[in-house]
Amino acid sequence: MIKNLLFDLGGVIMDIRRQNCEEAFRQLGMANPEQFLGDYCQSGPFEGIENGSVSPDGFRRSIREIIGNPDLTDHQIDSAFQRFLIGIPRHRLEELRCLHGEYHIYMLSNTNPIMWNDVIARNFRQEGHDVDYYFDGIVRSFEARSMKPDLGIFRTAIDRFHIRPEETLFLDDSRRNLEAAASLGFQTLLVEPGAEFMDRLREFPGFKTACK
Repeated sequence: MIKNLLFDLGGVIMDIRRQNCEEAFRQLGMANPEQFLGDYCQSGPFEGIENGSVSPDGFRRSIREIIGNPDLTDHQIDSAFQRFLIGIPRHRLEELRCLHGEYHIYMLSNTNPIMWNDVIARNFRQEGHDVDYYFDGIVRSFEARSMKPDLGIFRTAIDRFHIRPEETLFLDDSRRNLEAAASLGFQTLLVEPGAEFMDRLREFPGFKTACK
């Protein structure tokens, strides 16, 4: 029996497009942003800010060094970085709100403080609520000091939320992340690019909801 739904953020709840971010950094003078940016994982300072080993200021310093332009402003760098995110369609917030009445709802996200405190926060406020309204708990990679698919971030969720993996369905857009979760006993569901998480949930065996 599924009692808990554990959601990824980017690619499941929030629409993303890596190419937008790559182009934004090219416009700032970065030669090969694709070497740092991936759909499911990052490297260099982009990885560091997500796993909590690099602060926002440290991230910006690194970007200036990589580009070779010490005059780039914080705003320019943050704006280019956040081009990775497109937004959250309002109907998904409505669906989360409805599901929250039937299940325990949690989030497990590879994210960073620049995006979390700006674009992500603003998108969740569309209905007048903040992000915590929609979830019973959230694990953010930069706070957990661990990133999917590392097992440590899943163990953080288990310990923090006191959930049983076998009673928890994890939704993600990365097969690698789903395989990691499954190794700990989570039930898993792939949300492919362009798919809606509610449609995929309705296809999951035994899942029932009154949500439209």
